[in-house]
Amino acid sequence: MTALGVVFRPQLPPERLRDVARAADAAGLEELWLWEDCFLESGIAAMAAALAWTERLRVGVGLLPVPFRNAALTSMETATLHRLFPGRAKLAVGHGVQDWMAQVGARAESPMTLLTEHLSAMRALLRGERVTTQGRYVRLDGVALDWPPKEGAAVYVGATGPRTLRLAGAAADGTILTAGRTPDEVRRARELIEEGRTEAGRTGPHEVVAYFNAATGPGADARIEAELAASGDAGKTEAGVAGDAGAVAEAVRRIADAGADTVILQPTADEPDVEGFVRFVAGEVRPLVA
Repeated sequence: MTALGVVFRPQLPPERLRDVARAADAAGLEELWLWEDCFLESGIAAMAAALAWTERLRVGVGLLPVPFRNAALTSMETATLHRLFPGRAKLAVGHGVQDWMAQVGARAESPMTLLTEHLSAMRALLRGERVTTQGRYVRLDGVALDWPPKEGAAVYVGATGPRTLRLAGAAADGTILTAGRTPDEVRRARELIEEGRTEAGRTGPHEVVAYFNAATGPGADARIEAELAASGDAGKTEAGVAGDAGAVAEAVRRIADAGADTVILQPTADEPDVEGFVRFVAGEVRPLVA
């Protein structure tokens, strides 16, 4: 069955997160996803708070930009969250927006090399291994976590371009696709992920999580149109949906049929009732999505 969730956008003030997370938990929504965009809200701090405020909700961060982070520290934070909230934390790493990385003095000359090294070290540390590596960017000397996750921890990659999608398939446990993709683009992304998996000889599960723009209620069509225009996706009518539960569910099914295992509905930046949107997705859309 396709898993379903909602994005809590960091353009909302942090103090709104508790009410939205609790509304999602009470409504039976499966997942709530956060961003770590510069310079809005911390992904790790927001995730820890959302998990602590809820009982069963899975919470994801898509994504943590690796130029910002040391691989050992990211692994420590990930392991701690998995031990505190088993089975409920989902973390993705990625390149980050390069202009923002330059703005904080962290832009890498080779983002692909950095992400590859970070992923390799992080996944080994989370498996409980002692890691020594002297890469171009990631350097660890006999590092091991004292408290690795008891049952392992999946590491996701946020990917856009072909090279990163192939890397996600080859070296990560799952992939996050940003909003603005049509079903055909999701299908192509899945193909690239599978190419990476095949080249690396990987045969285990690989979850694809796709964000998707959605709006309902008064002015929904205009809000989706403005959202797509603002993100450079004007004219891509299949990159978002506006309408009632039936229309949204049908769009979710198209994205799932294209290769997404989990669909995370992203409200517009001007969504007037985020808690209401969460309840709409959980109570009205979810029953219509097989």
